[in-house]
Amino acid sequence: MITCDFAILPVGTETTECKDYVTAAVQSIKDSGLSYQLTGMGTQIEANNLEELYSAIATAQEAIFKLGIGRVYTVIKVDDRRDLENRTLDAKVDTVEKMLK
Repeated sequence: MITCDFAILPVGTETTECKDYVTAAVQSIKDSGLSYQLTGMGTQIEANNLEELYSAIATAQEAIFKLGIGRVYTVIKVDDRRDLENRTLDAKVDTVEKMLK
């Protein structure tokens, strides 16, 4: 299981408001069928391979461009762990939660 945290930032907007851009990007991830979690600072997704991961992110970027933005800046963090099976986003959080006192 590959997990990823990413954020797409539109560059050159007229205002500081980003909700329309975030909505377009997240809708494209939702439409991809990949499991995802929206957070206050980005979006986390799970993928079976790098091809579907990068394809989903590329589609999210294109969704921003379709709104008339000429430039986007994307930050991507990928955890491609192959020594354990099914290390989902929830499993990672559960592991730490169980260790907290």
